[in-house]
Amino acid sequence: MNALTPEQLAVRNKGRRVLLLIFAMFFGSMALAGILRFSGWTPQINRNHGQLYEPPIDLRQEPLRLADGQPYVWSPAERTWRIVLAPPADCAPACVTLSQQLDKVWQLFGHNADNVEILWLGSPPAAVAVTPALKVLQAQPAFRAKLPGVDDPAGTPVYVIDPNGFVVLRYAPGFEPGGLRADLSRLLKLK
Repeated sequence: MNALTPEQLAVRNKGRRVLLLIFAMFFGSMALAGILRFSGWTPQINRNHGQLYEPPIDLRQEPLRLADGQPYVWSPAERTWRIVLAPPADCAPACVTLSQQLDKVWQLFGHNADNVEILWLGSPPAAVAVTPALKVLQAQPAFRAKLPGVDDPAGTPVYVIDPNGFVVLRYAPGFEPGGLRADLSRLLKLK
């Protein structure tokens, strides 16, 4: 039987430690990923800022009319996304602020701004920011009733509707406009 010298023993033990360290790093990272996955954690980049509706809410059957009486058509082929708000009649100061925020969001889309419309259900206050994207719709109780959480006591929620006429996202009153812009920017890339 050959006995190992102290130098050979040290080299063998060092090799074993390196092997155990590689093993721990590999399987430890897999275990950590599994724990994070099954705990429900997702990276920030994959999260929506608004409330995602799955399945989305179908609004295609609700006939809409612009303020001048002309029909509003969904036109899925145009790939237009819509930001919709249905505020109560007495929301003047809050609605003016919200319209200014939505105008900034719309302007920040740059060349993609042509693919976004802002639909205002009902008559907006006189001081509301008027943009080329703003389409004022006649008050339509049936359409308004289909918007989830539309009568939020905290204020006016905002919705994102896809080109086909489905509500996909809802933003609670007091939302951060940058979150709406980030979500809609990702959706605009889906063309």
